[in-house]
Formats: sequence, structure tokens, C-alpha cells
Amino acid sequence: MNSEIHTLVSDMLERLSHERLIDAGVIGWASPVISFGNFSTSPIATLGLNPSNKEFVDNNGNELEKMNRRFPTLRSLGIHSWTQIEQQHIEIILDANKNYFSRNPYDTWFKSLDNIISGTTYSYYKPLFEACHLDLVPYTTFQKWGELSGKDREFLLSECESFIGRLLQASEISLLVLNGKSVVNSLASISNVNFSTARQKSWTLGRKSGEDIKGYSYTGIISKVGSVNLDREIKVLGFNHNIQSSFGVTRKVRSSIQNWVLDQTLEFSV
Repeated sequence: MNSEIHTLVSDMLERLSHERLIDAGVIGWASPVISFGNFSTSPIATLGLNPSNKEFVDNNGNELEKMNRRFPTLRSLGIHSWTQIEQQHIEIILDANKNYFSRNPYDTWFKSLDNIISGTTYSYYKPLFEACHLDLVPYTTFQKWGELSGKDREFLLSECESFIGRLLQASEISLLVLNGKSVVNSLASISNVNFSTARQKSWTLGRKSGEDIKGYSYTGIISKVGSVNLDREIKVLGFNHNIQSSFGVTRKVRSSIQNWVLDQTLEFSV
């Protein structure tokens, strides 16, 4: 498996030299994020769209440095181009991914999502480190995903579908938890998952003006991403609310989603 992952990382890095990827808004000097945490031993993973730019830059857009750094960059690796990458650099990148939650994690984003899966006894954080987070696109963009053009989002998903497929194939993951409707739709567009959708009234977000935002759950099985056969079935759970959303997901709704994830996990051995 080690050689397979090294090849996967090499392929991700090689793709970073493609001009179209940069044109789509990808931060060219930032290493791809293979996983947040140890995907090779985690039986459960949450799934998002792509890494936040806050993994690489501060609020002023400056590259994170020294103790604030989360992932390697061209500068931190001491190289000028990803074509100069060597095995030692790949090891550094993989180590940063594996040990992400024991160093300087972006807790503002991850703590609330960890709470959703915490009822299952799995967590990103100590002492267990049994859960990890993956993104459909391993590349960080200067803009948030929703601010990219539809054409660029479609391109990045298509360009990276084999990456997430190969990553899942090489992992021990048996349960994926999808954070938000955009993730649900994006995974459906590149895989063979067939979701069962259910209205969850306790997830409704009330609004003082305008219509309430309804809550929906999604369950399914995935065994293929793009052209990559996973060689097994992975259960998929999703919810339409993005837990970190500015729409204001209440504590009560988060608790209800947490309980639903727990109930679904109890029905499925992970």
C-alpha cells in the first residue's frame, strides 16, 4: 500500500503543474491534502469539498509559517517547483496529513464536525484518532468552493475523481459522513452511489422572515468512483445542512443530526 500511496501523491503533485488547474483558482504553491488524519487506519471518514485556504494562509492571505504551518508548501520544502519533488518530500507531506490533528488543526472548522460523529465514539482527536476527514478535491483554492465558477467546480471534480477513488480503495474506511448538500450532490455526480432521501423535521431551520430551511438525510452505498472500483462497499451518510454554514445550524439541530448518525452507525458495523 505504501508504494500505491506514494504513487498517488506523486500523481497529485504532477497535476499541480497543469495550467488549467491554476486557472481554476488552485493555490499552486500549496501541497495537495491527501487526508486530515490517518486514512489508512480510520474506519470512518467525514467528507467535504476541498481544503480551506485557512489551512495555508492567515486572515491577511500570508502563508502560514513555523508553528502555525499546517501543511508543506514549496517554500517549506525548499524547492521551487513540484517537478523537483523527491521521496523525502512525499514522506513529509504524508506525515503532515497523518498527524494533522495532533499539531495545529483548524479547530474552528473541525470541532463542530467532530461533534457530529462523536456519539459514535470515533473522533479526529486524542486519545483515539480513529476518524479522518477527506475532500473530493485535494487542492486548496484561493476562493471558497461556492465562489468558484460552476465550470471550474465541474472541472476540478472531474480532474480529481480518480484521486478520491484511489484513496478510498487503498483505505480501510467503511463509513463516509457527508457534510452538506453540495458534498452529497458532488459525490453523486462522480460515483455510483444511489441515495435514499428522507425529510427530517427535527432538522428544520426556522426563519423569522421567509421560508424555513428543511432538513434532509441521505443514505446510500458506494462501490465505484469514476472509473475506480473500490473492491468493496462503503456506507454513505449525509445531511443537507453544512454544519459550519452561515445559515445558522442550531445546537438542537446539530444534536439531532449527531443522534441520527449514531443510530445509522449502530445499524452498520464499522
